[in-house]
Amino acid sequence: MTEVDEVRRIETDAAPTRFARGWHCLGLAKDFRDGKPHQVKAFGQELVVFAGEDGKLNVLDAFCRHMGGNLSQGTIKGNEIACPFHDWRWGGDGRCKAIPYARRVPLRARTASWPTLEQDQLLFVWNDPQGNPPPADVTIPVIEGATRDDWTDWVWYTTVIEGAQCREIVDNVVDMAHFFYVHYSFPTYFKNVFEGHTAHQFQNGVGREDTRPQATVSGAPKMLGNTSVAAYHGPSFMIDDLTYHYDDGDVDSVLINCHYPVSENSFVLQYGIIVQKAAHLADPEAMARKMGDYIKIGFEQDVTIWKSKARIDNPLLCEEDGPVYQLRRWYEQFYVDVEDVTDEMTERFEFEIDTTRPNEAWRAEVKANIAAREAATASS
Repeated sequence: MTEVDEVRRIETDAAPTRFARGWHCLGLAKDFRDGKPHQVKAFGQELVVFAGEDGKLNVLDAFCRHMGGNLSQGTIKGNEIACPFHDWRWGGDGRCKAIPYARRVPLRARTASWPTLEQDQLLFVWNDPQGNPPPADVTIPVIEGATRDDWTDWVWYTTVIEGAQCREIVDNVVDMAHFFYVHYSFPTYFKNVFEGHTAHQFQNGVGREDTRPQATVSGAPKMLGNTSVAAYHGPSFMIDDLTYHYDDGDVDSVLINCHYPVSENSFVLQYGIIVQKAAHLADPEAMARKMGDYIKIGFEQDVTIWKSKARIDNPLLCEEDGPVYQLRRWYEQFYVDVEDVTDEMTERFEFEIDTTRPNEAWRAEVKANIAAREAATASS
């Protein structure tokens, strides 16, 4: 009898109904410090972000515990947010500070206050389904360039992704091959290291000359390649020390790739970049915008794929696909109770992909594409 190959079936568990434990970046701090309350939909609920006269940024549940008024529609009075319904005044610590028409404030007048962190001109909020405060050893590293005069300001982008889970973007940490097919470059070196609450990606790459010419204008600097050291610090905030190498000098930058969940099937994706003001850069701010806009194109291509792809829990992998299962095991630590985190989720794991075979295939494809384009141009 002829053997019949067994069809590989896609296995898909339901998306997690809880949201990851950890620090989540809500965006640029200055965008919330405009004297107005801001509504933020995150972690399956609505929050309100505001800064009082003292300048401190606060995050509370959006709905007043009195009669359910939406605090994001209220006003800031002193250091409190005033409900638009009955003017109950709520402080950043979650306590009701005053009720103008009442003799006293009820003892139980408390609402949920979310731990916040303002660092590197960014606002972070701590989420923990168990309600625990952030441990002292779970931190976001300081980005020195973000507060130095010899670096540019953040060029920042925000987009809402509907119909996809946060895991899709985190999978990119190990996905070497998609850089060629989606981001117009290919890695010449690629390594992952997972340990504790961090997941590193070390990558050297070169641009695809068939889709991204090395010099688009005669006499313009030629890009020779890039070096990237990227790391997720927790489930949702990645810092990428990214250097582009040109024949007239390096361009050092820091790329942020971060997100926070809105619901089980949607999240807000944010990314931003700063560039060091090197002597050979005539306009570093323009360079930062140019780099950011180019990165935006790649993310938009990712988004298109995420929205149309299947959620797959048993991906069929080849040797060059990287440690997908090990990454997901690391990622799982943020979705279980603290007491259920296992050593297997946090112990050190290293994996380096042999890029020899992929590079041979990709260089041949690029060469063929360029030859075909030149032939088409010559015949037209």
